[in-house]
Amino acid sequence: MESLFGLFVVVVLLVVGFSFGRLAESRHYASIKQREADTLNVPAVTCRRWELERPIAEASLAVGSVVVSVDYFKRFLTGLRKVFGGELHSYASLIDRGRREALLRMKESCPDAHLFLNCRLETSSISKGQGDSVACVEVLAYGTAIRFADGDAVRSQATD
Repeated sequence: MESLFGLFVVVVLLVVGFSFGRLAESRHYASIKQREADTLNVPAVTCRRWELERPIAEASLAVGSVVVSVDYFKRFLTGLRKVFGGELHSYASLIDRGRREALLRMKESCPDAHLFLNCRLETSSISKGQGDSVACVEVLAYGTAIRFADGDAVRSQATD
């Protein structure tokens, strides 16, 4: 009887973890989509040089960082996937949300920039999720924020 109760508790915790994790993830994606729409007119490009046709008023380092943790339901699914092997689909949204959020935070760190050049993304694992720790990943986005003297949007082309 105790083992049946223990199984019931595990199932309930998994359902609760799945429900709250999915709710939090959907809210975060909705926030990301809205903020991406707001900053859509400000390009963030990976090229190092841009053929500029006008003077630059300011160039500065822009940085955005985020640490995203995995919920317990995804951690459980990953444990099962480790047994059977294969791609960890449950972590794909975690990495996607981290990248998109870091880029948005980079853009938000220099809100008056007209262009972000030489943008890069770095990832690192904060913890491996071993023992009592929870697996989480840090994503860092950085680039050069350019603000033009005339204040207009980008009109030039990439060269690199």
